[in-house]
Amino acid sequence: MTDISRWIARCVGLVPAGAAVLDVAAGGGRHTRFFRGRGHPVTAIDRDVSELADLVADPGTDLLSADLEGGAPWPLPGRTFGAVIVANYLHRPLWPRLVEALAPSGGVLLYETFMVGNERFGRPSNPDFLLRRDELRDLALAAGLDVMAFEQGDVAEPRPATTQRIAARRR
Repeated sequence: MTDISRWIARCVGLVPAGAAVLDVAAGGGRHTRFFRGRGHPVTAIDRDVSELADLVADPGTDLLSADLEGGAPWPLPGRTFGAVIVANYLHRPLWPRLVEALAPSGGVLLYETFMVGNERFGRPSNPDFLLRRDELRDLALAAGLDVMAFEQGDVAEPRPATTQRIAARRR
């Protein structure tokens, strides 16, 4: 299993103990497993959840296979979570669904992905998959979220990249 994001590890204390977590674009499940290990029920959503097959029998994990970019309706209408986690994934049309998925009182969004400038280091390099400067912060503020922490710029670990990170809470 790949190590969890340092940003997620740094901000995990913002997630209420035992709160349900939504891991968006869960991939291999590094954050799903991390939050399960901390006692959180987790819903992991990705186009392909086969890398999470070992968690099928875990009653605290809900695996949901869905193409988030294919134009189908949001697969979790009306469901809210104490935390929504997104790492290394960007599909701008999902933003309103992510905000709606935050628990009405204090739901936490932990989001980290690549931004403009990353093309110097390789992929992703397509501007459609790179945040613009301050984009996450601007979106969070426009959605009425309280920004708890925000960073952007070059990082050296786990590999050189240009990233943007936010921890925001629903009022």
